[in-house]
Amino acid sequence: MTQRLTPATASLLVLPPMLWAGNAVVGRLVTGLVPPMTLNFLRWALAFVILLPLAWRLLKPGSRLWPHWKRFAVLGLLGVGCYNALQYLALKTSTPLNVTLVASSVPIWMLVVGALCFGQAVSRRQVLGAVLSIAGVLVVLSRGQWELLMQVQLVPGDLYVLLATLAWAFYSWLLSQPREPKEIRGDWAAFLMAQIVFGLGWSGAFAAGEWALTDAHIAWGWPLAAALLYVAVGPAVIAYRCWGMGVQRVGPAIAGFFSNLTPLFAALLSAAFLGELPHLYHALAFVLIVGGIVVSSRR
Repeated sequence: MTQRLTPATASLLVLPPMLWAGNAVVGRLVTGLVPPMTLNFLRWALAFVILLPLAWRLLKPGSRLWPHWKRFAVLGLLGVGCYNALQYLALKTSTPLNVTLVASSVPIWMLVVGALCFGQAVSRRQVLGAVLSIAGVLVVLSRGQWELLMQVQLVPGDLYVLLATLAWAFYSWLLSQPREPKEIRGDWAAFLMAQIVFGLGWSGAFAAGEWALTDAHIAWGWPLAAALLYVAVGPAVIAYRCWGMGVQRVGPAIAGFFSNLTPLFAALLSAAFLGELPHLYHALAFVLIVGGIVVSSRR
């Protein structure tokens, strides 16, 4: 049963968007230090080590994880292998603010994926909300200049983050249809570990391909070590735990609005650490995207 939104619960739900915004800024800062696919693999490898004392029993031969390996292999591909890897890849050519703004259209893509692939009914209000949010995404992609849409002048990062949001939409729909044992789903550390186990296989394969096909290199040092520690502990483990607790208390509908704070935090952090100041079209895009989500989620 969901509860009333309290200041304590609001704090739980504000922390993850702040950490996710920091993830985008850190990903931008280390673009010259580590390749994006490798960054994603190292991030989840560290998260695996952090969670190991809490969920080591899940890896035993007789664990309930292995009969459900196909489901967790797909969840690991979408949530661990693809989503953040594509975001890190996008940050090589796009800004953290652009990436987080486009990614905040996830609820709309969830609506589309639900209707096309999972038989979810769509109302007129949801269609209107989708139009508003997609308009916000187009504002970001066109940099506030509509004539650019006619010339299709997009940076590769914009397309990568759209693919990332599509992967996250499928991931979210699969999560909404639980098929795993309660002892795994009811334990946040075990549930995340189950995805990381298979996600490391996918992300490791992508990283290997990156090293085989490109001139990948790593500039080891304290800046990269600090960045890896942050993305593994903050956005991967702490944010996941706080978000799960917040959703359990107030439900996904209310919690979903807090995720749209990510672009706001990304704008503040980008200005502070990268010197990338937001523009007027960013504010317009944020209003359109959030307005679309509010309209589509109202009953």
